Amino acid sequence: MVKIQRTRREKVTLETVQRALLDWLDRASGSPNEDLIAEMVHTALKLARGDIDRGELKILNRALKELRYAFKVFAPYRSVRKVSIFGSTRVKEKEPYYQMAVQLGRRLAEEGFMVITGAGPGIMQAGHEGAGREKSFGVNIRLPLAQKANPFIQDDPKLMTFHFFFTRKLIFVKEADGFVFFPGGFGTHDEAIEALTLAQTGKSQLVPILMVDLPGRGYWREWEEFVRRRMLNAGFISEEDLCFFKIVEDIEGAVAEIKGFYSNYHSHRFVRQDLVIRLIHPPTQSLIAKLNRDFRDMLTEGEICETAALPEESDEPATLSLHRLSVPFNRRSFGRLRQMIDVINDRA
Repeated sequence: MVKIQRTRREKVTLETVQRALLDWLDRASGSPNEDLIAEMVHTALKLARGDIDRGELKILNRALKELRYAFKVFAPYRSVRKVSIFGSTRVKEKEPYYQMAVQLGRRLAEEGFMVITGAGPGIMQAGHEGAGREKSFGVNIRLPLAQKANPFIQDDPKLMTFHFFFTRKLIFVKEADGFVFFPGGFGTHDEAIEALTLAQTGKSQLVPILMVDLPGRGYWREWEEFVRRRMLNAGFISEEDLCFFKIVEDIEGAVAEIKGFYSNYHSHRFVRQDLVIRLIHPPTQSLIAKLNRDFRDMLTEGEICETAALPEESDEPATLSLHRLSVPFNRRSFGRLRQMIDVINDRA
């Protein structure tokens, strides 16, 4: 896509946009993404004719800019697994949870993962301290009382600052291959419930979601008791929804959970009516038979079977060499799908 070259003080005018658009039109033919770029340009032009005030246009403009820049920052690291770490900004450096977060960041980096945090103090700083600057991303938020980036990510090119919480959370979710939640306040719970809701409704890739407790402290254990007593017993969630998260009390256990999740399972994608599950190792006939027997309730017509990469997956060339299962999934039982991933990884 053509960039509009301008200095910091130069304004974007209709004339500069016209030049950039004509330049793009001259070079866009044959681009695999020209249809989407054209749709976005068309939508932007429709805004000029719509009954939308300047404040609403500012929201659209800033959100698009924030997402475009974040995508650019993460683009060179698409092939690297990343884990988002959440927790209170108020945890002090000498406190046990801080030290556990430092250890988690360090161990994840040692295992080849990169770490994403909110770039602030407390648990966020601890995750960066452990992982180190080279293995860290900072997803900061602009607040009325400015949240300065912690010294382990400040001035790093992988530090992003967002105006909107919704664009920031989208990036946290889109880029993460796992979530780890330390104890925290409203923000931590907001992010935890968001991750669980997206998993339950199938609006994101399934990833490991871990809650870290200190032995005997019971912060997340008490939260789990509330979920069971007030949500599960009232019928607001299903028993299998509880498998979306796991509470751990030591960092090695957390790292083992994340590594184990990707020991065979790689990712999934809907293609036409079926769900395609990508695997690192070829599925055995006994595994396929077990999945068809034990997870019949989440299937529509047909059975789970091995398949080659499908033509629709050609836009993800990095996955084409992986093994695959084709699953006639009912698009409803995502808790059961999460349980099936454990079986695929032989961890059930």
